Amino acid sequence: MVAFHASALDGVARNPALPTPLLLRLLAFDGGGDGPPRYAPQRAGLPEPAVAVILAHPNPGARVDFAMSELAEPAQRARLVDDPSPKVRAALAYGAEWGDPRATAAPLPDDVCARLLDDPDPSVRTALLDSPHLAPSFVASLATHHDPAARRMAARAWERLAPDERSVLLADPDPEVRRAAALEGCRRDAHLTAELLRDPQSAGEALRRGLLHRADAERHVAERTHLAALAENPSLPADLVERLAVDPDEDVRLAVSLRPELDETRRMAIDFRVGDLDRGDGVHWVREGLADPEALRRAATSAHPLLRRTAARSPHLSPDLLRLLARVEDPVVENCLGIHHPDTPEEVLMRVYARLGGTFSAWMAETHPRFPREGLAARYADHPDGNYRRLAVRDPAATPTLIERLSHDPTVWTRQAAAGDPRLPLHRLREALHVPELASSAGANPALPEDEMAAVLNRAGVPA
Repeated sequence: MVAFHASALDGVARNPALPTPLLLRLLAFDGGGDGPPRYAPQRAGLPEPAVAVILAHPNPGARVDFAMSELAEPAQRARLVDDPSPKVRAALAYGAEWGDPRATAAPLPDDVCARLLDDPDPSVRTALLDSPHLAPSFVASLATHHDPAARRMAARAWERLAPDERSVLLADPDPEVRRAAALEGCRRDAHLTAELLRDPQSAGEALRRGLLHRADAERHVAERTHLAALAENPSLPADLVERLAVDPDEDVRLAVSLRPELDETRRMAIDFRVGDLDRGDGVHWVREGLADPEALRRAATSAHPLLRRTAARSPHLSPDLLRLLARVEDPVVENCLGIHHPDTPEEVLMRVYARLGGTFSAWMAETHPRFPREGLAARYADHPDGNYRRLAVRDPAATPTLIERLSHDPTVWTRQAAAGDPRLPLHRLREALHVPELASSAGANPALPEDEMAAVLNRAGVPA
C-alpha cells in the first residue's frame, strides 16, 4: 500500500488543478525525512505563499528541488542565496540538471551569481563555475576575479572582453588562466599559437583553432602529430589541405571533408566515411553558428551527411531549409529536427515516433508543438502496437468510452496515458488511484476531484 500511495502522491504533486490549500499542505510535508515529492517544489507558477513555505522548509531536500527547478522564476530561486545549507546553495548555483532541449533556462541575476562565487563553501563555488546556465555578461565580468578558476572561465567570453582585459588574462600569474586565454586569442595571433604548440597539453587544440605559421603547419604534417585537428584549422594553407585530403588516415580525410570553404564538388570527391549514428558533434564551425543563417545554409544544403545532421540541430532553420532537411532520408537528421525544431513537419515527427518509441517518443508526443492530435483515435485506437494505441488518447475527438477502454490496455504506457486524461470516467479514475502502475497518472489527472486529492494526501500521511 505504501508504494502506490507514494506514487499517487507524486501524481497529485504535479496535478495542474491542485488547489493552493492542498499544495501548501503538501509542500509542508516532511515525508518521513525525504521531504515533499520533488514535483511539488518544481511546479510552474508557484504562488508566493507556496514559495515562502519552500524557503522555510526544514528539510533541505525540498529547498534543493526548488533551487534546481527550471520552471521557477530566477528571482524566486535567488532567495535561497543565503540558505544555511551549502548543499542548497550549491544546487542554486548549478541550476537545472536537464530540461527541454528546445527551451533555454533563464540564468540567475549577475549579482546573485557574484555572491555565490564568493561563497565560503568551495562546493558552491565549484557548482557555479560548472553551471551551463550562466549569463554571458556574468562570465565576462569574471576577468578580474580573485579566483583563478573564475578568471579561466572568463576566457570563454573572449569576444566580450575589452583589449586590456584580454591582455591581463594573457599575462595572468596562473598558468591555467594564461593557457585558457591563449587558446581563445590564438585564433587571430600566430605568435600565441606558436607558444601553445610547445605545450603538450594545448598543442592539439591550438592546431585545430589557432592562426598558424606555415612552418609550424608543415612540421606537424611531416611529423604526423594531431593531423585530424590540424585538418580542421581555418588557416591551413590550401596545398596542405589538399595533401591531407588524401591522407591514409580516414579520420584526417573526414576532417578535411568538413572544412567550410570547400565547394560541394571538392568536398564530395574526398574519400570519407560517416558512421550511421554520428551526429556531427565535432563540426565546430556549424555548431558555433547554429544561429548564423549563412553557416546554416552552407551546411543544410550540403550533400555531406555530417553537415546536414549538425544543421538539423538548429531551431533557427529558415522554412526552406527546414523543408529541405525534412526530405533528407537520414534518420539522424529526422531525429535532430524532431528534438530541436518547433516547426518540424508532422510526417517527420511520426517517423521519429515510430523509430524511437518508448520514453523519448512519449516526451516528443507530449511536448512538441507540431505533433499531430486530430484523427489519431480513428487511426490508432485499434493498432496492434500499444505505443500507437497510446496516441489515440491525444485525439480531442476521443470519447470517454474509448479512454476508459484504453485505461485497461495490455500496454502499460497506454494505460497510464488514459489514466491521466480528464475524459476518463470518474468511477474509473477513482479505481485507477488504487492500481500501482496507474496511481501516479491518475493522481495527476486534472479532472480528479479535490476531495479525492485530499484523500490521497490523507492516505499518505500528509498532516492536515
